[in-house]
Amino acid sequence: MPPGSTLPRRALGRQLRKLRERNGFTATAASRIAETSPQTYGRLEDGRITKVTDMLLNTLANAYKATDTERRLLLALAQEIRTSSTNGGGWWRAYADSLATNFDHYLSLEEAANWVTSWQTTLVPGLLQTREYRRAITWATSPDTPSKEVDRMLDMAAKRQSILDREGFRFEALLAEGVLHYQVGNPEIMAAQIQTLLEKCEQAEIRFVPFRAKNPCGLIASPFVLFSFPPLLTSKLQEPPVAYVEGLAGDLYLERRTEVSMYSQEAEKIRHVALSRSASKNLMLRALKEWQA
Repeated sequence: MPPGSTLPRRALGRQLRKLRERNGFTATAASRIAETSPQTYGRLEDGRITKVTDMLLNTLANAYKATDTERRLLLALAQEIRTSSTNGGGWWRAYADSLATNFDHYLSLEEAANWVTSWQTTLVPGLLQTREYRRAITWATSPDTPSKEVDRMLDMAAKRQSILDREGFRFEALLAEGVLHYQVGNPEIMAAQIQTLLEKCEQAEIRFVPFRAKNPCGLIASPFVLFSFPPLLTSKLQEPPVAYVEGLAGDLYLERRTEVSMYSQEAEKIRHVALSRSASKNLMLRALKEWQA
């Protein structure tokens, strides 16, 4: 396999599959539009190595009635593939363009995954946040955002949470106890958020690392998310996992086996010091009473 990241190829494949299915095309019909074999087109959607040209993507974008934003995303990913193949590096992407605003790549990974593990030390993960908790974070980090834009973001966040009800999807939230005590918004917002966490225990595995854990595993590591995926649809090959680390200057997506392994091992250490699910519920109940006092 030539050097370079597989992430942009995989992201491109997911975008093409989404557009194709939205317009009711079969993969065979799409291969005819692309003037290639069904096997080659299948490799394209699976994110496996195949030649990708802007002409090919524009042809497919026309057939799929892609919006200007969707077309730009396809072409940007193709450019990322070429750049990554040339420099052989991992995929650093500080999202300063539309990808940043829409959080598209992260959401595509989340949508494709069948198991997501999130380690957070200060905030509740997005999939478990209440609307008002998310609103308080948005106002705190982006106070100049227009109210209508904030509401649009909150609507998108609520829609995103429906993935918790998807059959076969597993969400594991490993959280430091501080998440229950750092005030976001006001006490009423915190109480409602903790109550929601208690309710979400039916849809997600929520476990806390207490302040008095014997080993402060995880506190050394920054918050991170691990994405694990089912086999690819066309080739049935196992899609490798991805680690995501959010940074102030940009987001880091890691896919090299050695790098992802470090985060997988860290997650396993955190699991060993985290409370059981029942003990975590008791911890949340105590915190809820404190916020309601």
